[in-house]
This record gives sequence, C-alpha cells and structure tokens, in this order.
Amino acid sequence: QVQLQESGPGLVKPSQTLSLTCTVSGASIRTETYFWNWLRQPPGKGLEWMGVISGSGSAWYSPSLKNRLSISMDTSKNQVTLQLLSVTPEDTAVYYCAAAKTLILGATTKNTYDSWGQGTQVTVSS
Repeated sequence: QVQLQESGPGLVKPSQTLSLTCTVSGASIRTETYFWNWLRQPPGKGLEWMGVISGSGSAWYSPSLKNRLSISMDTSKNQVTLQLLSVTPEDTAVYYCAAAKTLILGATTKNTYDSWGQGTQVTVSS
C-alpha cells in the first residue's frame, strides 16, 4: 500500500519560495507504477492540479504555474518535493500530493488518484 505525507512550513511570506515535501512509504518514488502529483485547494475553491513527476524524473506542469513551479525527487529520502517561487496570497491553499497509476495531466477528480496525502495548509501572508 502506498502512503503519502506532505510536510512544510504553514506560513510563507509574499515573494518567498514555498518548499514542500511528500514522503512516500510502501513504494519507491522511482517506481514506474505510479506518477506523483501535486494539487492544491484554495479556501472556498475547487482542486487545482499543479504538476506531476514520473519515477524516471520527468515532470509536467500546469500552464498557469509552469514558470514558477518545480517538482523534483530526493531518492535517498523517498520524497517528492515541490518548489513554488514568488508566492502571493493567491497561493494560500491546502496542498496535496497524490499518486496515480496513469499520467493524466490536469486531472482534478479525486477518484482519478489511487492514494492521497492528508494535505498541508499553506498560508501566504506578511
């Protein structure tokens, strides 16, 4: 069974870089079975797909975020990392990592994914 756990700072100041980690247990992040996605949900809004990385390290990003988003892997820690540059209050959201067996860019339906982390709240405020 694959389990995911997000972690990172709950509060980030505007213009700073947001760094989050998704710790994976039950599978190696280098597996070809799963794709590792990041999604977020601003308060009062629906899910927004951010990007995905494959076990081989290839990444795809939402067009609206690609200029300031980077998803990578730390193999030694079995973690997927998210880095979002130049954050604004519009980036305030609950951030999730989610595993899917199929590469589907932009999927925001929850049952598309096989496993979810519990989510971590990120507030961007000065």
